[in-house]
Amino acid sequence: MKIPAGMEDGEGHPISQRVKEGYPTGYIGATLFRGDLSIHIKKEVLLPICRFLHDDPDLDLDYLIHITSVDYGGGDPRTFGDRYEVVYELFSIRKKHQVRIKAGVSELDCQIDSVTPIWKGADFLEREVYDMMGIRFSGHPNLKRILLPDDYSEGYPLRKDFPVEGRGWRDTFELIDR
Repeated sequence: MKIPAGMEDGEGHPISQRVKEGYPTGYIGATLFRGDLSIHIKKEVLLPICRFLHDDPDLDLDYLIHITSVDYGGGDPRTFGDRYEVVYELFSIRKKHQVRIKAGVSELDCQIDSVTPIWKGADFLEREVYDMMGIRFSGHPNLKRILLPDDYSEGYPLRKDFPVEGRGWRDTFELIDR
């Protein structure tokens, strides 16, 4: 894994070492930026790694802070050229440490496993990523739009290819001069 400028190699971090030892085929690498650890993994091992991070008493990452996604447009070498990346911010309330998990998602297979079986709070966070970016979460209990109308068909507003000025009906509004 090529480390981007401004980041440090996180391979030596104890948490990344534990993930690498337990899941060597799914582990891609780790980076540190201003002391924050990001572990890059293959999406196929997301659930086992998240279960491990949650259940291991030494790690105890019991709180899912946030789930977000990134659209790299043409792809990013850190995600093996995948266009999208889903980012999970995890925190241990008792141990007071934080980890970021990043998994690439391809444009052709735009889905990843849901982590709602591990953290119930992922429900609405995954729905937001689905609604705004179009990434599907396999096994989600109620994957439907949360921010946009159910019949919204103009695409996904946070994708790089979504027009800045919108599409369709927005073009019919009369402009107001001030």
